[in-house]
Amino acid sequence: MVQATPLASKPCFSGTMTGVAAVLARMIPFRVLTLLLSFQLLQPEAHAQSGERTRLALTMKELAAAETDALRDSINERVKLQLRALLDADESFGRSYDSIPMSRVDAPDNAFRLFTWNVPREDGTHRYEGFLLVNNGKEQSLYELRDMTSSIPSPEVPELGPDRWYGALYYQVVPVKKAGRTYYTLLGWKGYSKVETRKVIEVLSFRNGRPRFGAPLFGGGRRRTMRKVYGFSFQSSMTLRYDPIMKGILLDHLSPSRKDMEGQWAYYGPDMTHDAFFWYKGGWWYEPDIDARDPSPGTKRFNPPVRKSLEEGE
Repeated sequence: MVQATPLASKPCFSGTMTGVAAVLARMIPFRVLTLLLSFQLLQPEAHAQSGERTRLALTMKELAAAETDALRDSINERVKLQLRALLDADESFGRSYDSIPMSRVDAPDNAFRLFTWNVPREDGTHRYEGFLLVNNGKEQSLYELRDMTSSIPSPEVPELGPDRWYGALYYQVVPVKKAGRTYYTLLGWKGYSKVETRKVIEVLSFRNGRPRFGAPLFGGGRRRTMRKVYGFSFQSSMTLRYDPIMKGILLDHLSPSRKDMEGQWAYYGPDMTHDAFFWYKGGWWYEPDIDARDPSPGTKRFNPPVRKSLEEGE
């Protein structure tokens, strides 16, 4: 295990400057000298942060190589401690974390940075971990996310929070606005079992400054759901992405391999057709059978639902 780079000693300035400092004092205006000395004082902290990021990247590689649940659990605790130390530090919101091999989505408006990773289990399931770093302007808040998948039997129904989270690895964020409030639509991957994988359309918002997962933005009338969850065979893959040209969330339509397998997601897979969700009048509206080919100029991709269908839902 590689140790982090030792912290350099902070320079100590006495009342009388000598040597290079004295020369600089005579040649450089006081304000510029103050900035230079402040930068020198901050260098040890920057080196420490760099060392901590390197150490965390190595720990993540250890986690990926671990072969038993016990070893993964032990290494995962180190991952959480190291990441928390990084994110708890002053000015952590503006730092780069590209060298750390874990999923991360950053809000385009700088409202948050969301870190997620998974811990595979020997039985084929996965446990998900996450930290949400929220930018409150003059200060920042850090929330640890606790995966409670096993206690959420109907994942599309409840509103959730950091302490009760339907874990996933998020790879794309799409902000939308409704009644002056911003909702961040998250697209995620979720290894579920030995035979089933899932994709998730989640919604993150903030109420009184506190994060909430899920919002009634899907469907219409009384049948609105808080998030969308799609299950399919582990041998298949499913497209789920935001298309900026289409201005909608494009997804593969899933069908069972046999009619008698209907409702058993482990036997579902893409059937070569595509559906989409479009943002319309404060909600994500489902549109089946979308032409996913490159659009021709002027092609209309979505017909807004009429008032009757808005009232009835999907």
